[in-house]
Amino acid sequence: MCTVLDPGMLTTVQDLGRTGYRAYGVPSSGAMDRMALTVANLLAGNTTAEAALEMTLRGARLSFARPAFAAICGADMQARLNGERIANWSSFVIPAGSELSFDHAASGCRAYLALQGGIQVPTVMGSRSTYLRAQIGGLDGRMLRAGDELPLREAMLPRQSLALPPEMIPAYTPDITLRVMMGPQDKLFTAEGIATFLGQAYKVTHRNDRMGYVLEGAKIAHTSAADIVSDALCPGSVQVPGSGMPIVMGSDCQTTGGYAKIATVIGPDLMCLAQSKAGDNIHFHTCTDDEAVQALREEHAFYRYIEDAVRPLRN
Repeated sequence: MCTVLDPGMLTTVQDLGRTGYRAYGVPSSGAMDRMALTVANLLAGNTTAEAALEMTLRGARLSFARPAFAAICGADMQARLNGERIANWSSFVIPAGSELSFDHAASGCRAYLALQGGIQVPTVMGSRSTYLRAQIGGLDGRMLRAGDELPLREAMLPRQSLALPPEMIPAYTPDITLRVMMGPQDKLFTAEGIATFLGQAYKVTHRNDRMGYVLEGAKIAHTSAADIVSDALCPGSVQVPGSGMPIVMGSDCQTTGGYAKIATVIGPDLMCLAQSKAGDNIHFHTCTDDEAVQALREEHAFYRYIEDAVRPLRN
């Protein structure tokens, strides 16, 4: 068991999400930054499907009665093991009787702590991810609280560590470009509205969470009304209600929506949105189908690089 001494601001159990249930109104949930979660799992010697902790803005403080092997990736929450600083984007040994603590994010927004063997909470609809609004998955469907105990498998890997080279670590900056594919309702916006969407910077507001990010900036003009007959939504969908301010959907977004969608952020760029904070600037840039596919290939090539580096540590 791992004991939660301080849960931080918002810490939940997440994996890569649940699939096959959106037709029944159940969001995919899962990590907001799938790349950081995946790399943390790989560095910890896990499969990419294991559940880990997602910490938002300020991290947790945890105690370990037994030895563990872990990795941290994503936002730099100034991790310390028994008071000694631990490098971000690295794996490390947690001796028995240790305390692992995190602080406020010095860069980025969400950090991921993967523990070897994964966090063994029950699966709900094929996933251990927490969906807070429906109170399913994770630990009793809620954020962590002080005193919670997280069940773990015993660490089995050799006690060797690995860190990403500095040039491979994502840089989290206050100016973010998100690649989008236009549509499916881009014809419901004027030419000027589309030019505004693609040519102006939008600021992340305090109205952001795992469900979506409300942005503010220049108004995006519709050809007529903003409402449509409700249809499917997915993470990355960019809705524009009557206010003309874009809303980018996150991992916990509802499955349908009644506002026109001007574009969709490609999957590999959602991690950039997940690491943004209130006050950051968002720029939208169109990409082609081929460019979106290439971005996904590059993401998976990055994972293969990590797997190749970790494989010798398993022998």
